[in-house]
Amino acid sequence: MGIEVRAYDPSWPIRFEEVAEILRKALADGPEASIEHVGSTSVPGLAAKPILDVDVIVAPEDVPAAVAALERIGYVHRGDLGVAGREAFHAPDTDPRRHVYVCAAGTLNVRNHLAVRDVLRSRDDLRDDYAAVKLALAADPAMDIDTYIARKSDVLQNVLAVSDLTDAERRQILSLNDPSR
Repeated sequence: MGIEVRAYDPSWPIRFEEVAEILRKALADGPEASIEHVGSTSVPGLAAKPILDVDVIVAPEDVPAAVAALERIGYVHRGDLGVAGREAFHAPDTDPRRHVYVCAAGTLNVRNHLAVRDVLRSRDDLRDDYAAVKLALAADPAMDIDTYIARKSDVLQNVLAVSDLTDAERRQILSLNDPSR
C-alpha cells in the first residue's frame, strides 16, 4: 500500500500534450471536444502522484460518440465509477501513467477539476498548503487512496472557497471526497 507523491516534474505538461494529441486525432471526425490537463500534475510546482489526469470535455449529448472514439483507439471503458457525467477509461498503455475521462460539459465534476487547477495555478500559498498536506499523507506507508482523498478535503475546500463554486456545490464535493461528512 501507500501513496506515492513526488516533487513536480516539468515533463508532465509535455507528456500531457503527447496524450492530448492522440486524443484529438481520435476525436477529429467526432464531437467537438476540449482536452484538459487537470489534477495536481497540471499545476506547476505542485507535488503530485505521478499520474496524469485528463478530462475530455464534450457536450452531454456527445458523450457516447466520444466514448466510442476512445474505444476505437484501445481505451477500455470502465463506466462512470459512481460519478454521474464522467466516463472513466483504462489507457491502452502505461506510458505515461494516466487517468482519462470523458466528461459532460458543465457538470460539477468538470467545474470542480477546472476550479481546483485554476486556483492552484494562480495562488502559490494555496498550492503550497495543498502540497504540504499531500506530502504528509503520503509519508504514511499504510495510507490508502480513500483515506488520502478524504484527508485532503479540508485543504481542497479552502481552494474551492476562492473559486466560483457555490457553498452548496462545495458541500457536495466534500461529501463525495469524504463520505463520513
